[in-house]
Amino acid sequence: MDTTKVYEYVQKHTADFFDYIRFQSISAQDKDIQKTADWLVEQFQKLGAKFATEWNNQGANPVVFASFEGASDKTLLFYNHYDVQPPEPLDEWVTNPFEPTVKDGKVFARGISDNKGELMSRLVAVKYFQDHGGLPVNVKFFVEGAEEVGSPQIEDYVFAHQDELKSDACIWEGGGKDENETFLITCGLKGIVDFDLRVTTATKDTHSSLAVYTPNAAWRLIQALSSLRSPSGQVLVDGFYDDVKPLDKTTQFFVDQMQFNPKEVANSLGLKSKLITDDPTGELVNGSTMTVNGFSSGYEGEGIKTIIPKEASAKVDCRLVPDQDPKKVFEAVQKQLSKNGFSDVEVHYNVGEKPFRTDLNDPFVKVNLSAAKSVYGDKVAVIPNTPGGGPAFPFYDILDDPILMVGVHYSGSGAHAPNENIRLADFEQGTVFMIELLATYGK
Repeated sequence: MDTTKVYEYVQKHTADFFDYIRFQSISAQDKDIQKTADWLVEQFQKLGAKFATEWNNQGANPVVFASFEGASDKTLLFYNHYDVQPPEPLDEWVTNPFEPTVKDGKVFARGISDNKGELMSRLVAVKYFQDHGGLPVNVKFFVEGAEEVGSPQIEDYVFAHQDELKSDACIWEGGGKDENETFLITCGLKGIVDFDLRVTTATKDTHSSLAVYTPNAAWRLIQALSSLRSPSGQVLVDGFYDDVKPLDKTTQFFVDQMQFNPKEVANSLGLKSKLITDDPTGELVNGSTMTVNGFSSGYEGEGIKTIIPKEASAKVDCRLVPDQDPKKVFEAVQKQLSKNGFSDVEVHYNVGEKPFRTDLNDPFVKVNLSAAKSVYGDKVAVIPNTPGGGPAFPFYDILDDPILMVGVHYSGSGAHAPNENIRLADFEQGTVFMIELLATYGK
């Protein structure tokens, strides 16, 4: 393979699928969902897919499925999602969020990092092979439209269509370079359980002068939350850590190789306090958390209003590691609150996704590492799993696929934030890597 010519091809076709960005496919607002799905089917058909269709039989937004024939009997499945987050606050964007804008070597647009740019890169890779003798392996695409609202029917779709989705390995939605400009091959995702807490102490707010005898919903919920987590971050829920296993030697080896730049991370995140752990890499891979995402109670406007709030609510999530189960953790939290004397605090389950971690000794990991080093040199690292979650567990469990995450974004891409972007150089390099990966996997 002539690498120079491959780069020239990718550069020539980088903007071929920019129309994808122009769809305001916001699942939370039900915008452009059907239009985007229809457009994707059309693109797959133009690229020569043997089969391209939409699945609607399990509810939620349409899933776009496409299948391409290749030269070998191996089959690689790509997972992506076509829905995006809302663009607000609009006044913080320097460009139109739904008009892909090239500026300073970057492409700015909502969803360009999460996750449309990744799929565009993969489509360019497919186009390259179709223009150069055909794909080296069979390729399938599963592109859903409800990831940004929790992928509510994802397991149902995978179970119902497991025969069509049968594959040897899976490349997940995306990845890229870290704050050290190292290209990451990520082999798993943490799980998550998200829930709401609410407590009501009266039928109406009362004057704060009566605080000498009147219960305060805000204090009540603060105390309940404080009973679940220590100041150091330890979750104080009976059984919470029971299913957490020590890392095996191979996984620990890769954790030990991980580089962490605390100064750059603090700067990127705008942190004003020191890190809460002395082992950030170990915790990123195998640390479970409980996080208060938001808290609301009483008067929150300007000026003064001296009241005792009648109710308080909080949003909480727990990030989980193999083999913690979201519903089991949720039930443990409920029991712990009752045990701690807070049975009056209502707990509502929102969503849960199970964690997984691909066996780092799997041959597909070595294939990715080999292809990555041919493109990125020594600036490559294998990461056991990300600290974030996603709906990958059914693909890992039902299809029994090794799942890896690789992609085209970088640490400054700003997914979900105003001015989301990717660098053109990363898109080109990541697409060349994908072409190399497919070629290597087909040998």
